[in-house]
Amino acid sequence: MSIMRKSNVLPVVLGSGLLFLSGCAHLESNDQMNQGVIAFKNNKYPDAVRHFQEAVRLDPNNTNAQAYLATSYFIQWVPGADSPDNKKNYDMAQAEFKKILQKDPSNEQALASMASMAYNSATSAPPDKRKAAFEEARKWNERRIEVNPKDGEAYYYLGVIDYYDALGDIQTARVTEKLTGPNDPGPLPDKKVRADLKDKYGKTIDSGLDQLKKALAIDKENEDAMSYVNLLLREKAALADSPEEAKALWKEADDWLEKSLNMKRIKAARPAKQQTS
Repeated sequence: MSIMRKSNVLPVVLGSGLLFLSGCAHLESNDQMNQGVIAFKNNKYPDAVRHFQEAVRLDPNNTNAQAYLATSYFIQWVPGADSPDNKKNYDMAQAEFKKILQKDPSNEQALASMASMAYNSATSAPPDKRKAAFEEARKWNERRIEVNPKDGEAYYYLGVIDYYDALGDIQTARVTEKLTGPNDPGPLPDKKVRADLKDKYGKTIDSGLDQLKKALAIDKENEDAMSYVNLLLREKAALADSPEEAKALWKEADDWLEKSLNMKRIKAARPAKQQTS
């Protein structure tokens, strides 16, 4: 009988010990987390990384520490900078955000961060790698919208990506055909060039306009979205079927540019929001 009691009691004793150790690890993880937050707020990001790494090691379920760790790498990454340390920060930020998404595929912060890294990589990439980088950014922003259809920023970036997708070839054609003046809306004189570009980019431009207007339906004060509507309309004018259509699109673009500038003035005139600690 005594042996039976020992065998029954032993798991309870061991279980209590494990719970105690688990509780200690949790407390120590929170302590490391707090130290990491202090370092993060003081812009001491390498120190913050060490504390958040330890917090995650002690408690792999500490999702806040995992998010802070990823962000600490992300904030140290400089788009376009070519150095081993910079590449490490990029790779580690991606790896940590992907760990978060493995546990929680709907984590909006991680999705937005991955989208931001892809977009910033694209804008600083050499021309031969830019298109693929923008497609990566498109993919992440589409995932953001799948998770949250009211994410206005994701629609905005999809519109901007469409703009850059069409920009290079149309800009080259404008220069070649001398449509570089501020009062020369187009269309491109060479009908074949115009038709080829319209076939290649017409839907892209319309998609970009649609995405930006979705962004504006969510945030009516997004002056940057207004500015890119203006830019896409100027691309569309270069591919118009007639001078009259091009002029109408150019006039619409001017109106959107004015809206953007007015919104910037309105925001600049507002009292600054008081920071709360």
